[in-house]
Amino acid sequence: MSLVEVTDLTVEFGALRAVDGLSFTLEKGAALALVGESGSGKSTVAGALLGLHRDTGARVGGSVLVAGTDVAAASDAELRALRGARAAMVFQDPLSSLDPYYAVGDQIAEVYRVHTRASRRAARARAVEVLDRVGIPDAVRRARSRPHEFSGGMRQRALIAMALACEPELLIADEPTTALDVTVQAQILDLLHALRQENGLGLLLVTHDVGVAAESADDVLVMRHGRAVEHGSLRQVLAAPEQPYTRELLAAVPRVDAPRAASAGEAGETVLEATGLRKEFGRGRGAFTAVDDVSLTLRRGETLGIVGESGSGKTTLGRMLVGLLEPTSGTLRHEGRAHHGVDPAVQMVFQDPASSLNPRRTVGDSIADPLRAKGKLDDRAVRERVTGLLERVGLEAAHHDRYPHEFSGGQRQRIGIARALAADPRVIVCDEPVSALDVTTQAQVVALLDELRRELGLALVFVAHDLAVVRQVSDRVAVMRRGQVVETGPADEVYENPRDPYTRQLLAAVPALDPEVAARRRAARREPAPA
Repeated sequence: MSLVEVTDLTVEFGALRAVDGLSFTLEKGAALALVGESGSGKSTVAGALLGLHRDTGARVGGSVLVAGTDVAAASDAELRALRGARAAMVFQDPLSSLDPYYAVGDQIAEVYRVHTRASRRAARARAVEVLDRVGIPDAVRRARSRPHEFSGGMRQRALIAMALACEPELLIADEPTTALDVTVQAQILDLLHALRQENGLGLLLVTHDVGVAAESADDVLVMRHGRAVEHGSLRQVLAAPEQPYTRELLAAVPRVDAPRAASAGEAGETVLEATGLRKEFGRGRGAFTAVDDVSLTLRRGETLGIVGESGSGKTTLGRMLVGLLEPTSGTLRHEGRAHHGVDPAVQMVFQDPASSLNPRRTVGDSIADPLRAKGKLDDRAVRERVTGLLERVGLEAAHHDRYPHEFSGGQRQRIGIARALAADPRVIVCDEPVSALDVTTQAQVVALLDELRRELGLALVFVAHDLAVVRQVSDRVAVMRRGQVVETGPADEVYENPRDPYTRQLLAAVPALDPEVAARRRAARREPAPA
């Protein structure tokens, strides 16, 4: 019997059929990637394997067998025995999956006690053991830490440790690396691969990132609108996809080894210049330097990419360029003039458009704010200008009076871009503008930004941890580490001939679409660093 057997699965929420007649199997020790865009139904499938839709009002049809348990027919007690003990799930956002009030080790120990009835001492020892197994340093001490004391990557490791506590046969990982920078992502994927090899785990990986699937899976099932579009071995699907949608999905994946298409025209005059920027937070012994002596220039019509891991200082730098943060020292010049504070000529597109848009105001009103601040247009002219901006970013005039929750993530990001354009800026700083989007939506937003750059003569600063996306959009690249720029230059030069060891380390951690290349990189990462 297969570890997982799904036959003609359907899941309906009211009138919406989120999963429509899906069938697949997963053997012990194997890895299957469910790949698709947001809304394709892949996370709904993952939830169905553990019976998470029970008592939610969803209608579930078909057959789901997991580790010998008929999920539909199982009693509540049998489902509890299945979850955590024989099949476990790792969710996308570890911070919302961990209780902020309790130590991480205590939360893992509680899961272990529920399923094994072990003593408190044995459960605490097991928590330390699995934390050590997933690479948490000084596991005895860190088991007493609370979630907010862990980095994003360490929180994800802690969730994996919790899932492993009862030695399950199946691990379901739902977008486990979406919010992580490239080196931490590589560490998590390497960990999942090692667990499969050592423990014989079956892995169901839910992801919108085809590169992540290539790093981790044996087989891939491509989903769209709740249905299976293509299903086969990873090598076969990546090398010779049969369906147009699969080919479209693969074509949208940014490639770190693909040079950017030539920019239209030469860059113009300098529009932004930073000299010796430094930003400190706190005072005295508790002071922390987030940006340390960074200098850069930006010319009209060009895109400067800024890359680095979480905590490298790139977002702090971006906020100083816009004027949202005042530098501790150093100078900023906009079009040759020294400047302090916010300047309408330099606008920002934020990472999370949902939190940067007021949910109680229509999107039209939010876009109109910069226009009303000028005080030169009447209400009719403002509405006409907002309507034009909506259409300019690929939305409709009818969207003016809708609210942010009525839009998809990609549409909300377009609204954020329209709001930035309303101020007639010379420079737009984009802070991780596509990190939460699936690859096809990501490609659309990137193409829109590049189109606006060319047509309006804008200068863009593109801040991101995704090196492949940054290469796709950038003329020049600056690599940041611990608040400093360690390497800068033309994008092709930095990517093809990196000088700094840190840049080479970042590039080596980027997921490869070729499974053989991925295997070689994984083996190289296991090698000890030279003394």
